[in-house]
Amino acid sequence: MSVTKAVKTALALGAAILMTALMTALPGAGAASTQHGARADGGTDRVHGTPPHGDPHFDIQAHRGGIGLTVEGTLKAFDRALELGVTTLELDVQITRDGREVITHDRRIDPDKCLDTAPVTPGDPQFPYAGKYVKDLTFAQVRTLDCGSQQDPSHPDQELSPGEPMPTLAELFALVREHRAFGVEFNIETKVEAAAPHETAPREQFVERVAAEVERSGLARNVSIQSFDWGALMAMKERMPKLPLVALTEPGFLEVGEPGASPWLGGLDIDDFGGSPVRAAASFGASAISPVHGNPQDGAVGDPDYVPFTTAELVDEAHAAGLDVIPWTINDKPTMRKLVDDGVDGIISDYPNRLREVAAESGFALPKRYR
Repeated sequence: MSVTKAVKTALALGAAILMTALMTALPGAGAASTQHGARADGGTDRVHGTPPHGDPHFDIQAHRGGIGLTVEGTLKAFDRALELGVTTLELDVQITRDGREVITHDRRIDPDKCLDTAPVTPGDPQFPYAGKYVKDLTFAQVRTLDCGSQQDPSHPDQELSPGEPMPTLAELFALVREHRAFGVEFNIETKVEAAAPHETAPREQFVERVAAEVERSGLARNVSIQSFDWGALMAMKERMPKLPLVALTEPGFLEVGEPGASPWLGGLDIDDFGGSPVRAAASFGASAISPVHGNPQDGAVGDPDYVPFTTAELVDEAHAAGLDVIPWTINDKPTMRKLVDDGVDGIISDYPNRLREVAAESGFALPKRYR
């Protein structure tokens, strides 16, 4: 062998050794080239084939701030979720008669959740406000309601927060800034009732109001927009093209095999996509699909009547299309574990504390706690 050739060979061998060392040192690098990677507990994790699905982090989403722990949708709920340590604050928005946004799930104010206190003005003919649609009340009227004093019987461990009003997006963003929780994300649902549009504000008003508040917050990079009304997602894409869109769905809203398009799909007919919600969501640029975990919605793996909707096959199809999968709303650990094994990218739960435990035992890095 000549000196020149020997030098070249030595350099090549050195480069190969260096590359191997670097690949071994990179997080998750050893697992990325195989279908499954070793987990810290000796088990295996599904490794998704294309970025960003090789991320070792798991999206722990606190449903309405974590209904199982604190009264839903209140600043107290979001504050506790931040202290617990979640990846994402999941929340819903309704629009008042005068065009203000409030964080609340229900389009009609539920008297079992929100108590009347006093009318905005003496003799207000709309008082009491509980039981009425948010879209028919002004912001001032809605803000008189006490939405923190009543416990949900299905969540007996809820911590109450008497006197809490329905907060605004600006107030939630301010809370996150107070905690300096700049790594926390927001999954904001526009609660357009596509099957009964007269019961909520117009789709365009949801989109414009939420977009304006997100822009004003300076936290747009941390925001995704979700909706069962895919038409609202399409409109948001036009308004703020860079925001990730999450297509919420469940079998009844898809209307597979039924004539015409479902009112929930923004003009799309699921049958034009072979009945696939993944293909339909990908067609308008969604970044993720958020399907119900199974039916009945309050069921769990192991129940005799439980039928899973989020399956490994659905997850594989979504990942092949470049979409994340974030199912809702899962509160029992066996079903959480089943979905982790299916390869989902995160879970929406009323009990983010339980989800943290499952994520930890599955070898995922846990999100930071903000005290």
